[in-house]
Amino acid sequence: MAITTNPNHFIFFFFLLLFLFQSSSSSYINVESFGAKSDGKSDSTSPFLKAWSSACESAEEATIYVPQGRFLVKQVTFHGPCKKKVKLRIDGTIVAPSDYWSLGNSGYWILFRKLDGVSVYGEGALDARGSSYWACRKAQNNCPTGARSISFSWARNVVVSGISSLNSQTMHMAIDHCENVKIEKVNIRAPSRSPNTDGINVQFSTGVTISDAIIETGDDCISINQGSTHLWIDHIACGPGHGISIGSLGNYEKEEGVENVTVTSSTFTKTDNGVRIKSRAQPSNGFTRDIVFRNLIMHNVFNPIIIDQRYCPGAPSCHHQNSGVKISSVRYEDIKGTSRSKMAINLDCSASTPCEGITLRDIKLTYAHGLETSLCRNAAGTASGYVIPKSCF
Repeated sequence: MAITTNPNHFIFFFFLLLFLFQSSSSSYINVESFGAKSDGKSDSTSPFLKAWSSACESAEEATIYVPQGRFLVKQVTFHGPCKKKVKLRIDGTIVAPSDYWSLGNSGYWILFRKLDGVSVYGEGALDARGSSYWACRKAQNNCPTGARSISFSWARNVVVSGISSLNSQTMHMAIDHCENVKIEKVNIRAPSRSPNTDGINVQFSTGVTISDAIIETGDDCISINQGSTHLWIDHIACGPGHGISIGSLGNYEKEEGVENVTVTSSTFTKTDNGVRIKSRAQPSNGFTRDIVFRNLIMHNVFNPIIIDQRYCPGAPSCHHQNSGVKISSVRYEDIKGTSRSKMAINLDCSASTPCEGITLRDIKLTYAHGLETSLCRNAAGTASGYVIPKSCF
């Protein structure tokens, strides 16, 4: 059988491929095409905003590309809603101005707001250059509020993957009033003495997953605050820092609670705390319940397991009050390692609102300089399997 070819077919396929190529190209937006400079000195804020506007208004899903190099960006808000999903691929480094006052008192450096379907990924970094701001704080000078490095507010279906956050002025990553958030393979670093540089903070959000992260900070590796539900946290390498904390809670008399949180398969190295629940010693209708801490390794951690309902920084009057936050149904399972303090398990609950339903199972936390101990104050629960130090229930 003879095979014939029709020239019209070739023309058709040529224009089809050209159309597909042009469509693909139009959805890939390099910030340099809007005038961004990779010298780390030129202000690229306006080019980034122009790139965002182009992507957000695109009739198809768009990717904003930050190539290798250093791009200076001041305070910026990437606002939605957008017509389609937007991706921000960072392979270079976005740097904050060296003058910390230039970020103002907004509390944010890079903010994503009112979006449905946004991804931030790549092998690049955000460098907030926070050292001069920390020095201001340490000297107790007239300092601005301080800026979180990257924040998501009132957003849904968020993915953050692969990027690094360095030297944030305050919190590195903030999740606020969000739904369905996935954070994976991020690297967060700040010196151990940098104040309030929490790695990831979550509040008023549901369906948040944090996985495979390396977090080294001067505050909590992960902090979980009021209104947070259905969180899954796994494979976190935490330290230095203050551990993974629920709270502080009870900051307000009327407050939303925290529930359905799992922290598993993670390692804590030379942190102040391992897994902590803390609430202020003052009246509140807040609560935390249905919490699981499982399969964790502690390396020389000062407070491996701690509930602190006497938390009272900077307010001596609250030392004479009781926390109203209700803590219940908290499970500690398969937690092993070494404690830097004699008291490896410290469950210090409220006299007016005791903890209930605490479970200890297969715990082995040893103290190198003597016999490790545990404390249960106003806490009721059960122990099973082996529990070292000896259970105080």
